[in-house]
Amino acid sequence: MTTPTGSTAVHSRVEGRAKVTGAARYAGEISCPGLAHGWLVVSTIARGRILSVESDPVRAMPGVLAVVHHGNAPRLNGDYTNLLGRPDPTTVVFQHDRVPYAGWPVALVVAETPEQAREAAEALVIRYDMEPHDVAFHAGCPGTAENPPYLHKETAKGDMAAELALSAFVVDAEYTTPEEHPSPLEPHAAMARWEDGRLEIVDSNQGSRWVADEIATMFSVDPASVRVRSEHVGGAFGSKLLRVHQVLAVMGASVVERPVRVVLTRRQMFSLAGYRSPTVQRVRLGADVDGRLRVLDHQAQCLNASVHRFVEQSTEAAQVLYDADAHHTVNRVVPLDVPSTGWMRAPGMAPGSFALESALDELAEMCAVDPIALRARNEPQTGPVSGLPFSSRRLLACFEEGARRFGWARRDPRPGLRREGRWLLGTGTAAAAFPVGVAPSTATVTAQADGTFTVRITASDPGTGARTALTLIAAEALDVPPDRVRVLIADSGYGRAMVAGSSMGTRSWGWAIKTAVGDLRELLARSQDIPPQGITGRADTSTLMGTLAKRERHTYGAQFAEVAVDVTSGEVRVRRMLGIFAAGRIVNPLTARSQFVGGMTWGLSMALHEGAVRDRAFGDLVGADLAGYHIAANADVPLIEADWVDDPDDDDPIGIKGIGEIGNVGAAAAITNAVWHATGVRHRDLPIRPDRVLSAGAVADTENVAPRHPV
Repeated sequence: MTTPTGSTAVHSRVEGRAKVTGAARYAGEISCPGLAHGWLVVSTIARGRILSVESDPVRAMPGVLAVVHHGNAPRLNGDYTNLLGRPDPTTVVFQHDRVPYAGWPVALVVAETPEQAREAAEALVIRYDMEPHDVAFHAGCPGTAENPPYLHKETAKGDMAAELALSAFVVDAEYTTPEEHPSPLEPHAAMARWEDGRLEIVDSNQGSRWVADEIATMFSVDPASVRVRSEHVGGAFGSKLLRVHQVLAVMGASVVERPVRVVLTRRQMFSLAGYRSPTVQRVRLGADVDGRLRVLDHQAQCLNASVHRFVEQSTEAAQVLYDADAHHTVNRVVPLDVPSTGWMRAPGMAPGSFALESALDELAEMCAVDPIALRARNEPQTGPVSGLPFSSRRLLACFEEGARRFGWARRDPRPGLRREGRWLLGTGTAAAAFPVGVAPSTATVTAQADGTFTVRITASDPGTGARTALTLIAAEALDVPPDRVRVLIADSGYGRAMVAGSSMGTRSWGWAIKTAVGDLRELLARSQDIPPQGITGRADTSTLMGTLAKRERHTYGAQFAEVAVDVTSGEVRVRRMLGIFAAGRIVNPLTARSQFVGGMTWGLSMALHEGAVRDRAFGDLVGADLAGYHIAANADVPLIEADWVDDPDDDDPIGIKGIGEIGNVGAAAAITNAVWHATGVRHRDLPIRPDRVLSAGAVADTENVAPRHPV
């Protein structure tokens, strides 16, 4: 194993003691004098109009302060667009009588206690004019090619038909993934209060300044008068940016002129917190006799709400991992009467890698080439679509190290041969990649008279260990022990900064902190002593973005899995997993390994368990809770090992690549490929449930399978 880049010292989370002792307070627990409670009422129909909200009987119930709905709600900025520059009508609520999907917010009951608010909300009668709805997503749904500016556009090069005709081997297969939900442990919660014309929000989010600016725009108030704090976040996974709970809390506080807290229920989160769209993906691969790709065609369909545009970028992996003479990718979106989809851990890359890496495994079988050797033969020298040089690309080093540690050389490539009683055993592998990005951020670093330093930055730590990583980055830049550094985060008053998302947070924040330290050093060099208020260095990395050389920047990984398949019940158990990653500088090995393992656990859950089911008759989900929506539990998770190879990038000023999502990429494909190796049966639809294993045939006839040879 090569030496990891960065520190090898292990540092516990700086807020760890507060969390395990209960001293850490979350948004739903923080109170204030005069606090009232809002309970959201959502639609029970999937499409139509609200005819009436019969609020008078409810307003007479004990403790009820207000019933807010489209007929009396504060008017919001009709020209509102979010900070990505596109409309988001799913947060501009109570402005009309339209119902675009089941679970749409239709009223907010505000009362003295949560119990009174809930009782009144459940008693509220709302009458609708129902309209026919369509929530059915399937292959062949009419969709449109989406090329919004924040996503990769449709790509095409070469002559697809000609190269297919020249290919010795062709894989042409369809893969599907189901609707998946992020389901963080902490529900979405926000408390809002007005005081002397200023708005304060205590929230659970991934970017306090982002939320503050969007709330200011939506309510047409001065951004300087809005403050959002989000001290501790109990998981997010892409779901905790601006959502309806913050808007509703501000609305409630505006109407009753008291602080109001709104907490979404678990069921409401399934329709209002965003989710990963189901996908239908067609992958066509054409290859020479030695497995070199002539054709790579990846086409994907996803769905979204008819009132909002979001695209699950499933073909992005195909634009990065492999080159071909003819190369084509496109995403298409199908508008339906369903809740809005959104960012979810490893957006696009997670479902896209399942399809692409499964197809690569099928091609390896056709060519009688070892799956790792096949990937090595198709390693690009520059970006397959962009043509740009790679900043660093150590994917093959990940496979080399992973194969050694996993024992890949001992693998018999023929499927269905290893057996322990009723269990068939198999192993599989897959590649992983996730883009490396950076966004402008501001930070301040203050030298105190007592020899300590205080960092202020509007970062967010939704359980990733960001506080600890930023403490270590600041301490290294200052050349002081970490215990002399205090990092304050998650307060919009600290200035603009990147949200915790797209694996860009620590990279963006770390660059800002290092730059602020540089400014502080210059100030200290000109000062003879430090005054009581300290000396503060400042940074805004907006202008530094242009100094980055144009490169293909990605985190890479090699995923390995061993599974056991019960031929009598169809149950699939993962026995062990290994992920080896090339992720730039590793700031804190302890929390980094936790992030990798957490992502791989998500991949296991995606492969075998997760899949929300939508009721076509009523338009809502069946079992919208953690009893009906199955995720991997402790008993499902085996030994998972994660490690990394040295991955320096001399051309990068910060060296951090981001690790929050890469563990979730490729893991489902590695497990799926292992199931094929165990049984000889391909599964192209996730999750691989026992009934699907049995209906597909628990094991193929492998007696007449031609011998394969490792290459």
